[in-house]
Amino acid sequence: MKIKTYFKIYYQHRLNKANFFLKAYLYLIIPFKYLINVPYLKKKINLDNFSKKNNFLYEKNLNYLFEYFSSDKGEKFINQYDQPIKRNSNLKIIGHDYAKFYEKIFNKLKNKKINILEIGSFYGNAAAAIFFYLENAKIFSADIFPDLFSYKSQRINNFYVDSSDETSIQKNIINLKKNFEIIIEDASHSYKDQIISLFMLFPLINSGGFFIIEELDFPDTRDDMNLNKEKPTLRDILLNIKNGNDFDNSLITSEQKKYFLKNVENISILKGNFNEIAIISKK
Repeated sequence: MKIKTYFKIYYQHRLNKANFFLKAYLYLIIPFKYLINVPYLKKKINLDNFSKKNNFLYEKNLNYLFEYFSSDKGEKFINQYDQPIKRNSNLKIIGHDYAKFYEKIFNKLKNKKINILEIGSFYGNAAAAIFFYLENAKIFSADIFPDLFSYKSQRINNFYVDSSDETSIQKNIINLKKNFEIIIEDASHSYKDQIISLFMLFPLINSGGFFIIEELDFPDTRDDMNLNKEKPTLRDILLNIKNGNDFDNSLITSEQKKYFLKNVENISILKGNFNEIAIISKK
């Protein structure tokens, strides 16, 4: 983790609200805070080598793997969002429990050579789990802080994308000229990002593939994910489509809307332990 990333994750929001004196204090202590966290930063693991000594992981179910690698997609996980020095490796907290939904999809793809894109990979814990569950998959892991990614493999491509920026999505994902069996949107969960990610990237899904949006309900339930309380949210849009109703949103072009409606097969909105997950299948 670079100091710039450390600053943005743990202190940017505090600085945005701080008065002059608190800002001066924070700018003074941040370099020291970073230095004392450095010894606790996650070391990068080469999964190609790691798998040779831990091949039992290829036989495990998805929830086991999510928990093993501390992804919040599982039933329990070690909190990855605390500062590294505060992370308690002996304490597991309740996760989203999305594994049961993913298992139904991934189980059908067990031995296939496919491409999977995860937007919002963070430390890469979910990517590491998927590496073992889908051992022939090529995994593309995108994040606004790619230096956080803690794994490497010949089957994993980690790179930068800002999912709030259409130009960044075009340059860093669409211009890859890749198609995907599955795209997982697990980035900022904000109003705009959810909408543009789905409607810009849905054409990259192969026929019969899936687009998955985690924490679908955030723009409807959290003020910080929809500061101007804009409507319709992506959740509103998907419910309108399910119910056969029309929708309109300035973030979606008429071409994107037409393509989506022509090619969407099914929309499921499911509830994990805390939040909703949308699973969209393509014709």
